Amino acid sequence: MKRFTMKDFNTEFPNDDACLEWLRQRLYPELIECPVCEAPRRFHRVKTRKVYECDRCGYQLSPTAGSIFHKSPTPLRSWFYAMFLMSSTRTGISAKQLERELGVTYKTAWRMFTQIRKLMGEGGAMLFGEIEADETYIGGKRPGKRGRGAAGKTIVAGIVERGGKAVVQVVPNVQAKTLIPILQEHIPAVPGTVIYTDEMPSYNRLTSLGYAHDTVQHAAKEYVRGAVHTQTIDGLWSNVKRGIDGVNHAVSPHHLQGYLDSYTFRYNHRDDEAPMFQTLLGRVSSEVK
Repeated sequence: MKRFTMKDFNTEFPNDDACLEWLRQRLYPELIECPVCEAPRRFHRVKTRKVYECDRCGYQLSPTAGSIFHKSPTPLRSWFYAMFLMSSTRTGISAKQLERELGVTYKTAWRMFTQIRKLMGEGGAMLFGEIEADETYIGGKRPGKRGRGAAGKTIVAGIVERGGKAVVQVVPNVQAKTLIPILQEHIPAVPGTVIYTDEMPSYNRLTSLGYAHDTVQHAAKEYVRGAVHTQTIDGLWSNVKRGIDGVNHAVSPHHLQGYLDSYTFRYNHRDDEAPMFQTLLGRVSSEVK
């Protein structure tokens, strides 16, 4: 992956005007179809506002309309910088750190943090080849049972394509009726695809549904049997938990999916040729196009 450094950021986005012009070029062609003139026209920047104006009739459009920046009083460069920070580290940063870095209130930092995480959602990724499926429990340390069945924790299901992408989702339970539809949604039952899991009975139906399926017996202290293991997804779980414990410290069940989306985004784009910041910035959209 090509690195995008702080020096690169400062060079490409030195001020709000540079950020707005980047949005304009990203969202619109050189000649924009003016709804008033009903013809392609050139639009020029109105210096006192975040808008561009038709050279002929004066119709105005804003590149920030409908985006996460819409009607935000926060400088556009601060938004871009927040996106740079949230996509530049393996475990991300906290809203509290955004508050310190940007010099804004915590309320503003939290809103930016939440809106940017929405851009990180990976949607309906499809997985092929060798795939691992597993679940984990996320929450603070509590006395009592550990692992499956632990009280007061949030259940998270995950699927990882070896060498590829991951899908991670908060689930209400680990029953087959909950887990199997998630696998069916993201894994086509095609030749060459095999799903590796542990011995949990919820996965027993996979073979009857047309999937190649093999298991590793964790209860019997078996963790690897040739190609049969869940070590890839275990590594993802480890990264997520270290990040939440070390960076975020605690995450409520209500907001957990948003945090998981950010970790999954960074995992899925770890080997991209383009820097993650540019990938994230490319997801900014507008109502007016």
